[in-house]
Amino acid sequence: MRRRLFWASAALVGYTYAAFPALVLLRARLRQAPYRSEDVTPSVSLVVAAYNESASIGAKIENSLALDYPRDRLEIIVASDGSDDGTDDIVRAHQADGVRLLSLPRGGKAVALDTAVAASSGEILVFSDANSIYALDAIRALVRPFADQRVGGVAGNQRYRPASAAAGTAEGERTYWNFDRVLKEAESRAGSTISATGAIYAIRRTLFRGVPVGVTDDFAVSTSVIAQGHRLVFAPDAVAWESVASSGTVEWGRKVRVITRGLRGVWERRELLSPRYGFYAVQLLSHKLLRRLMGVPLLVMALLAPTLWRHGWIYRLATLGQGALVGLGTIGLLLGKRRVSRHRLLAAPAFFLMVNAAALCAAWNLMRGRRIDRWEPVRGRDSSEDAPT
Repeated sequence: MRRRLFWASAALVGYTYAAFPALVLLRARLRQAPYRSEDVTPSVSLVVAAYNESASIGAKIENSLALDYPRDRLEIIVASDGSDDGTDDIVRAHQADGVRLLSLPRGGKAVALDTAVAASSGEILVFSDANSIYALDAIRALVRPFADQRVGGVAGNQRYRPASAAAGTAEGERTYWNFDRVLKEAESRAGSTISATGAIYAIRRTLFRGVPVGVTDDFAVSTSVIAQGHRLVFAPDAVAWESVASSGTVEWGRKVRVITRGLRGVWERRELLSPRYGFYAVQLLSHKLLRRLMGVPLLVMALLAPTLWRHGWIYRLATLGQGALVGLGTIGLLLGKRRVSRHRLLAAPAFFLMVNAAALCAAWNLMRGRRIDRWEPVRGRDSSEDAPT
């Protein structure tokens, strides 16, 4: 029984971390699904939801005003969700430049986004975080795929700025996103990428169906495009820059909150797991559900492998390997912002350990029915957190 449970867990881990990515990459090589991408200039509404973003909203607005897109085709809307730190005053100072402020009572990010979209007029809705700085040609790159009527949404390319005083887990996360970017490109070439990141993505206005409460808004809005029969593609040249988290503590809290809401988001979009959505259902199950629940089979393997030590070299190897992973990850976490913690040998295990522990906490939140509906950005000097609480 112990051996069967060990191998069942190992099979899940092997499929999720190795077989599934290999399958995505192979499919992209064997099945091309090109789409039109042309220099088009539809009317665009750039929507930014902000809560107490006085430290970053000024730079965000200046960046938005400097974007290389026809000014008469670009509408900039900032929905301030009950901010009380001077965010509204900073936005008002740019109203003469055409920036619109929606000063709202505190109601949560979902309400802020819904209100902003209702007040907007663009054919294309571009959503952005308040601390995301766009490359000057980002919106041009983001709207090109909309030349193809089958494309309903476009996910942009979130990148992290180098940070000299960040926790080692930040380097681990950067490595993760680099790999995730490769998968997004492959998914997009063969069909649709799974979802978008809140830093930079766009959908057709006609496909916006509102933001459910208690889920990650970028996942809910971007996957609604798939649910309505359109493609969601990835635009690697539509770049948004963010800073990494300043500390492991900040990143831990963000991960627990984001994964909790992400798992609830998959539940809200569970119809997309139906076989009628083809390979997209496999992507959603593997990437957004199994990967987020990998902490369970990993924990089972860690507990069972030592008890099977006498049954063969494979169990001894698993015990030693998992011990090394946990040991290096723990050292990386304990070293915090020390320079050595950013070495890949420590950073990758530290991030892996932290994100799977956070996923276990998130799964527990879901099992006990804990909803995380309120949005509380927590930003350090180098933090990019735009996380719900």
